[in-house]
Amino acid sequence: MAAGVQVSSADAGFQRWIAEFRSVAAQNGVSPATYDRAFRGVTAPDPEVLEKARYQPEFRSEPWEYFDNRINEHTVTVGRRMARQWKAWLDRIESHFGVSRYVLLAIWSIESNYGAALTNDRVMRSLPRSLATLAYADSRRAKFARTQLISALKILERGDVSAQQLTSSWAGAMGHTQFIPTSYQAYAVDMDGDGRRDIWNSVPDALASAANLLRKNGWRPDETWGYEVVLPEGRKFPAGSMSLSRWQSIGVVRANGKGFPRPSQNAELKVPDGRAGPAFLMTKNFFVIKRYNNADTYALAVGLLADQIAGYGGLVRDWNRPFQRLSFEETQELQKRLGTLGYYSGEIDGKIGSGSREAIRTFQSRMGLAQDGHPSKEVLNVLRGR
Repeated sequence: MAAGVQVSSADAGFQRWIAEFRSVAAQNGVSPATYDRAFRGVTAPDPEVLEKARYQPEFRSEPWEYFDNRINEHTVTVGRRMARQWKAWLDRIESHFGVSRYVLLAIWSIESNYGAALTNDRVMRSLPRSLATLAYADSRRAKFARTQLISALKILERGDVSAQQLTSSWAGAMGHTQFIPTSYQAYAVDMDGDGRRDIWNSVPDALASAANLLRKNGWRPDETWGYEVVLPEGRKFPAGSMSLSRWQSIGVVRANGKGFPRPSQNAELKVPDGRAGPAFLMTKNFFVIKRYNNADTYALAVGLLADQIAGYGGLVRDWNRPFQRLSFEETQELQKRLGTLGYYSGEIDGKIGSGSREAIRTFQSRMGLAQDGHPSKEVLNVLRGR
């Protein structure tokens, strides 16, 4: 009974918050009609948003986990198919903004699985309810959520999307290219000319908006994001940026054996997996990609996936993975077999997250194997024998 009272009290408090925030929205140019339309039927916080906000994923230092989930046969194959399907629009977007179509396709893949996430109810939620939930119940994100909610309501006010289609991730990232509302306000464009900047339903609008963000943050047309390189053994390297010709003069060369096309261009060395893994010299466009998501791993994943979609080979020196990597289809098979045996209840998506790792560890424990949680050939072979 006490739990019921707590929920009822929380609902009443949430409804008061929505009522009080109405005046804040009005002060920022949101009409009462738009506000009421956005919150029609919203009576309680979204419990899944609060669960995700509280969830603190375990710290993982292995970069291969991040990259294997984002760069694989599936994401490359679908990316090439999308490049063909949307060629006419990509031609126009690339010509207008000067941003590589392959970088845009890679962003689309990583942000929403080429739009597939937008139809997944586990991922997408009512944006007004999600942001109001965070503003009301999460003190760490309250200021962010209030700011984003005002921007989101302005999007609705302008008529770019209907209230029913104003959806987002739990934290307010919207559409095919997962813009937060303030980024949308700054960079979204109407590429298809229908009068609306609709990144939820218009692939041209979404990809052009991503291109506009990169261009306005300094994207250099016809230049790459960086190069995989080989480091000479036994020497240390200076921190910071210097010209590619200077890097080459101290023994840092391209992993594919070719020269640097622009030797005077500055670059910064990154070794995300340490000296035992692949090394990269990052140029200006790498740091522009970080304006989309300020993480080295994100920008590198975009660059590497873009190169593979474009037809370039993968890494010359692979990640320092302590097991034999599974293919995308084998990873799905692993998840299916774990699910059949009752160890795994998540999506069969070929992505290894915390749920898959925990299922693997539990299975390894039952089988007397080392409990490392790795999606390895060894684990799959044992599963096949069950």
